[in-house]
Amino acid sequence: MALFWIASIILVAISVVVIALPFIKQKSNNDAQLRDELNKALYKDRLEELAEESNEGLVGNQQELIDDLKQSLLDDIPGDTSSEVENNTSSWSIIVPSALLVVGLSYGLYFKFGASDEVVQWQQVNANLPALSKKLMSPQGTALSDDEMQDLTLALRTRLHYQPDDSTGWLLLGRIALANRDVDTAIGAMKKAYNIEADDTDVMLGYAQALMLSQDDVDQDKARSLLGKLVQQDYVDLRVFSLLAFDAYERKDYSAAVRYWSIMQQMIGAQDSRYEMLSRSIENAQKQMGQQIGEGKSVSVTISLGDQVPVDSNAALIVSIHSADGSPMPVAAARYPVGTFPRTVVLDDGSSMLADRKLSSLDSLLVRVRIDSDGNVATKQGDWFGESEAVRMGEPVDVVIDNQY
Repeated sequence: MALFWIASIILVAISVVVIALPFIKQKSNNDAQLRDELNKALYKDRLEELAEESNEGLVGNQQELIDDLKQSLLDDIPGDTSSEVENNTSSWSIIVPSALLVVGLSYGLYFKFGASDEVVQWQQVNANLPALSKKLMSPQGTALSDDEMQDLTLALRTRLHYQPDDSTGWLLLGRIALANRDVDTAIGAMKKAYNIEADDTDVMLGYAQALMLSQDDVDQDKARSLLGKLVQQDYVDLRVFSLLAFDAYERKDYSAAVRYWSIMQQMIGAQDSRYEMLSRSIENAQKQMGQQIGEGKSVSVTISLGDQVPVDSNAALIVSIHSADGSPMPVAAARYPVGTFPRTVVLDDGSSMLADRKLSSLDSLLVRVRIDSDGNVATKQGDWFGESEAVRMGEPVDVVIDNQY
């Protein structure tokens, strides 16, 4: 702010000098002074002429003529010498009021239309950026008020104007836009952050989240591509699976949504308060699967464990559906996180192993369930398993895992 006032004073001073300069440099240009200078020049010329005429003998009374010439010069000298003083006085009488007018108008118009209060507030908001950013990034970031969100947005835009390569700033701006449901701003900010740091997982997740809200199919495909890369990371954020589940549910790919929500349950554990909410989401998706496929075209399997069966949280649950004759080649299969038991899973034509033989083509079937402990479906040694009796398509299936290979 001090720099602004210094600059304004310099500009006003330059304006005053520009106004006063013509008056300061003004020369006295009155007729009496010009006549005096002209008479002096004529006097000198006439003296030279008299000297030449005297030398040629044309003039006999040279001294009298010189005396007359001097007298004529004295008679013609201006008697009033106060005009210059008056001229200088009149110049300052214009300069001083003009300078005061420039200063008064400049600062008066600024205080009236210059929004000085807003400028002061803007500078205060910029100074408060670290505190607002810390509050947003904290677990209670949603506690920011509307005014604080506006202040943080203003401060971030100011900072990013001067530091356009700050990926963290663009990420914060994108998150604020997401909170305000401003999809276009969120996508633009997240894209800038992604262009700066394409390998940062937080940036990738934020960009994917923004693109997921777009109505453009190209944006949504880009979001799925980013989420696919994040899933392949050593550590996968819970929000990645949440976005994948939401996207799958919106696309009516209910089996995929169930799979992702089940993974989330495995990650957070049954003691987490969100576990029950995920269970309700899974049940709802399973109901939608039944409605989507039609009565008798999906298989609902309820799985429970024998008392002696240990559960490794890193193991996988493999559910396979076979023809009623017990053929080892499954017609459909699906892999899930172990999760908790008892639990219910639903398989449909989307789980079919062969395109020309759908699960819905079976009249009767049996279900085999195995806990895969080593992550290799080809090896079964030591794995616990269970098998149902043959049932007709559409009937519920119960399987108890209580045998070991």
